[in-house]
Amino acid sequence: MRMTGRPMEGETSLETLRARCIPAGQEHLLAHWDRLSGPQREQLASQILSVDFELLEKLRRGGDGAEDLSTEDLSTIAQRAEPPNAVLIGQDYHGLSAEDAKQEGNRAIAAGKVAMILVAGGQGTRLGFDQPKGMFPIGPVSGRTLLEMHVDSLLGAMKRFGASIPMLLMVSPATETATRIYLEENERFGLGATELYPFLQGSMPAIDTRSGRILMESPHELALSPDGHGGLVAALANSGLLAEMRGRGIEQFYYAQVDNPLVRACDPELLGYHRLTGSQMTTQVVRKRFAKERVGNVVQVDGRTRIIEYSDLPDAIAEQTLPDGSLKLWAGNIAVHVFDLAFLNQVAGLSDSLPFHQASKAVNYVDSDGVKHKPTTPNATKYERFIFDLLPAADRTLVVEGDPAEVFAPVKNADGAAVDTPESSRRAISRLHASWLQQAGVTVQEGVLVEIHPLWAWDADEVRDKIQTPCTLSADTYFA
Repeated sequence: MRMTGRPMEGETSLETLRARCIPAGQEHLLAHWDRLSGPQREQLASQILSVDFELLEKLRRGGDGAEDLSTEDLSTIAQRAEPPNAVLIGQDYHGLSAEDAKQEGNRAIAAGKVAMILVAGGQGTRLGFDQPKGMFPIGPVSGRTLLEMHVDSLLGAMKRFGASIPMLLMVSPATETATRIYLEENERFGLGATELYPFLQGSMPAIDTRSGRILMESPHELALSPDGHGGLVAALANSGLLAEMRGRGIEQFYYAQVDNPLVRACDPELLGYHRLTGSQMTTQVVRKRFAKERVGNVVQVDGRTRIIEYSDLPDAIAEQTLPDGSLKLWAGNIAVHVFDLAFLNQVAGLSDSLPFHQASKAVNYVDSDGVKHKPTTPNATKYERFIFDLLPAADRTLVVEGDPAEVFAPVKNADGAAVDTPESSRRAISRLHASWLQQAGVTVQEGVLVEIHPLWAWDADEVRDKIQTPCTLSADTYFA
């Protein structure tokens, strides 16, 4: 292959790219080079230069931390699974009360020791929404978006504690541009330059299962996908944010995903339990509604906390019960965690701190002749990392039970599905806010939707302070 014309200024030469691709058996990535424009060549060259071909080959051969997720291996692990060491609702934990934890969390937030990480790399495809999921409207009365709900909760915490709390917003290549435009159009929803930090997670190429070759999405683009929420650690380190937050005096990160609008930013009680027990990574859970609920199972295996996905837990083990009839493996993961910054800094330097998981997927691609293919069966292997795989790497972990009515109403499926829909999430938000109002003496008539902006009241205590005279709500109401 010969490159036509002279390279643009700053353009990577064809010879340089071939020197990378040929030894890796990936020369097909340059098959369309002669027909590409200057900007297209720049994009393709940038993607090729960012690929770790050695790592991909090791992963393809099952090395370098690639996780073999065969049923047999997971069944062996699951046989040893026990319920996690957990703080249970309404019970003291080794002499620590919920009030003790709340006061410690309050002090940490007020002292500027806490930052929030919000993962917003997903598209709204499953919702029939052609934009980033964070831009999906979910407020039951206001129509505020998922991302807006989280930012408002953070603003409410800042107001409550008189402290600046940075939000580190992880976006993916698929959501970065639209999210940045959305934030700027809305003046970052009131968060300043030292309070909102969008950063980009990494990507991994999709590999043709038969040939081991990287698939091409178009003649000038590799078939890339986000490297999973486990890519957070590398992305924080590579962006410089770990170092910046450390210099700012941050000690803990409060982690959540954008699709759960019931998350209260930097919940003091969860933070307090984390700090008072010396945990390096703390995970909030809810009790599973049934044995095979589609959530990760937080368990204890060989003295280490870990998560086994619902699809990997054999039915016989999932259905085990205790003498009182309750599930033995009861703790469902809701993707709310607290990390010590020092712990993330430690694992960031360990290349194998998070294993890669592999999955077979149907991936559209363009072949070397420019023909587009749309497979209907899996043709490719994708690799990603999961943040919860950090649990076994931590020497000290803690699991804290939360009330699902207060902490978990994810938006994962389109309306009409059985669970986790926009409609079910809106109802959960309204029920929680109605309960706050009812505690303050307000009667909320059946069928009425209510919504409380966090700057009006961040929690039930602030609602009681606001409501001076009992009243009745007979129409949908937004308190803002």
